[in-house]
Amino acid sequence: MNSVNKLLETLNGSTRLHYDRWSDIHAYRGIGDAFAKRWISNTLPSELLSRTLKRAVDSIITLNEGNIFYNIFPDNIETPNYGDNWGRFANYIEINNRAIAKMTGNKTGEGILSSIKILPAIPPSAKSWANCIILSQIFPNIYGDGYNKPANEENSIYGMKLNAGYSENIILRNRDLSGEEQFKAFNDLAHFRGLKTGFRIVISEDQIKVAHPNKEDETFRWWNKEHEELFIQECVKLINTGFECIFFDSAKHIGGYDCQNYTGVGALPHYHQMQYILNEIRARSKNTHLSFVGEKSSEDFERYRLMGLTAGTGFIHLDDFDTVKHWSDKLKYNRDYAPGAEVSNDNDTGGRSYEARLTRLRNCFFGFTFASDKLPSFMQMEDLFPLRYDTNTHHLMMSNPSYSTDGSPESHWENLFTKDDGRFYNHQAGEIFAFALNQ
Repeated sequence: MNSVNKLLETLNGSTRLHYDRWSDIHAYRGIGDAFAKRWISNTLPSELLSRTLKRAVDSIITLNEGNIFYNIFPDNIETPNYGDNWGRFANYIEINNRAIAKMTGNKTGEGILSSIKILPAIPPSAKSWANCIILSQIFPNIYGDGYNKPANEENSIYGMKLNAGYSENIILRNRDLSGEEQFKAFNDLAHFRGLKTGFRIVISEDQIKVAHPNKEDETFRWWNKEHEELFIQECVKLINTGFECIFFDSAKHIGGYDCQNYTGVGALPHYHQMQYILNEIRARSKNTHLSFVGEKSSEDFERYRLMGLTAGTGFIHLDDFDTVKHWSDKLKYNRDYAPGAEVSNDNDTGGRSYEARLTRLRNCFFGFTFASDKLPSFMQMEDLFPLRYDTNTHHLMMSNPSYSTDGSPESHWENLFTKDDGRFYNHQAGEIFAFALNQ
């Protein structure tokens, strides 16, 4: 039994799927040749997150681009094929799966199920380039994993544990379903939706702990070959569940580059060490089409290309269309690495107007002469689903508050995001995607 059906049977008692008329009614379509591509827009996340997993899978099947309805989720799902260098041109959309997890009282969990539930509202990939979902958290965070805390208390995703399985914020606590099976189900459903997938990981050594069953956690050290090997093994294990991208936090500063602007804590890998690590992940997973994205690794292009990265973030002034188009034309012959443009990033503290976000989104999707020369782009959950006004992307990376007024997860989902204006913004973003998918 495949992982999706095993998940359905565990939670629903049945693997039988049904046509979801609500999804059909609320679906937007791509323009022109992309007419068969569908996703739910003009929506609020709470409308999706409050549904059962079964309804979410029904929705994913109903929105099938091939217009074939499967009564049972199929066994063999292939990732969308955009060639080995797909990551050089992709749009990366980071979803904070911890923030949308199920919060009941002070407990947080099942973020992977919430990530599945949000998939119908993520536009599928275009003709010429892929959309890739990046999950913010996979591994346990160092303090308070599995719990939410008041908004003014730190509970950072930027500190993680290795050799401790996966975060209780994310995994469904069920002895019959391993973490790997749950990630495999997520990846199969995302691939069925026409999406690529990846995850964020930190590489600053004082932000990583190595867990041991019978002694205290120890701080990760890059000079320790056992720690280096563990890092590689953990990444390969996840790649083997279907993830195809790794987003490396603080990758710009690997090898001591530009460290006067480094804000992480602890040493980073040496340059040749990172080359080795990336090569090992590719070789051991036997996967030739992985995308390795480096945060801010976008100044010395050749340095990062030779390191083995596919894309780097935060290079271009995205508010100006002509600037984006200029760099797209200038870098069009760089087919295996390119710096990209950001609508926003994980350090975004809010304050940008809806119109400014939509302008940046348009420039990402249309700032080129030919679609085949498009630059990679990066955005956050908030660029599709605006957050409530008193929080922001970075705050939710650094803390894990529940916004529930009655202790229920439904109330948290409803209050985490803006209401009517957020719905209209999502509609406007959906219109931009509709035209972009024809590229």
